[in-house]
Amino acid sequence: MAGAHSVRVAVAQMTSINDLAANFATCSRLVKEAASAGAKLLCFPENFSYVGDKDADNIKIAEPLDGPIMQGYCSLARESSMWLSLGGFQEKGSDDARLCNTHVLLDDAGNIRSTYRKIHLFDVDIPGARSYKESSFTKAGILIIFMSILVGTDIQGPVGRLDPTVCYDLRFPELYQQLRFQHEAQVLLVPSAFSKVTSQVHWEILLRARAIETQCYVIAAAQAGKHNDKTESYGDSLIIDPWGTVVGRLPDGMSKPHQSPVVERSNVSRATQVFHQRRLNWRAMVHSLMTRPIKGALSSRGVLSNRPPNTLARHGALNGE
Repeated sequence: MAGAHSVRVAVAQMTSINDLAANFATCSRLVKEAASAGAKLLCFPENFSYVGDKDADNIKIAEPLDGPIMQGYCSLARESSMWLSLGGFQEKGSDDARLCNTHVLLDDAGNIRSTYRKIHLFDVDIPGARSYKESSFTKAGILIIFMSILVGTDIQGPVGRLDPTVCYDLRFPELYQQLRFQHEAQVLLVPSAFSKVTSQVHWEILLRARAIETQCYVIAAAQAGKHNDKTESYGDSLIIDPWGTVVGRLPDGMSKPHQSPVVERSNVSRATQVFHQRRLNWRAMVHSLMTRPIKGALSSRGVLSNRPPNTLARHGALNGE
């Protein structure tokens, strides 16, 4: 039983298809089940409302956030008195050729509290599998710092400060560092539709790394199973605490309803040691070392040479060249 300082959250796992009504019916059932379990927040995976057989199908059904599709989900949140994380909604873009992959946070009154448009698009050739080019039909979001100013990326939800991301963002740790150390995130949301090939080796370890390095809870709702003849998702939805421990899991690749573990509010607020110990001026320290006159400079082989100062900067030893 959850204590006075605990909140029950739920993560959903589903197999979305190219049928808006069928997917909405599945989400409605999951909302009712999570509400019956006492959850205050339910997180859905990327593309919860629709997965097209072709990329063009996603563009055809894309709608603005005040359209009937999203308003239906607002009603679900309001009727259940539950916060909903709706990650990876096909939001109509500024032109007819591309949509926005938008993570929408709804509060328990059905209001849109935050939107985040996916920054890192999945343009990848997987050896032995298919090629993906999300940028061919999706417009990338703007930098997170501007998102925060314009629409308020970080939101105080029922379990702390929520910060939304989407799927492939997971591979870029600097985004999560910024959310934690500049926006004071406490709960990182990572709705996904990870491919089966990459999930088997990278999914859990990346999520646990993001939790440990930021000392945040990570909630990762995942698509699971075959959506159509070309697309299959791995599943394995996870809830991870700031210590990197998996506290909730839907483990296999089959579509499951939801998992609703308890999140301790005390753990959310306690995970601040790294936050306060962070050295914010390390770039300035490196710049100071790079420009300080020295008798010898490190060569590319790591030994002292008689090159002039700033050799490291000019020869790219610190920028990966």
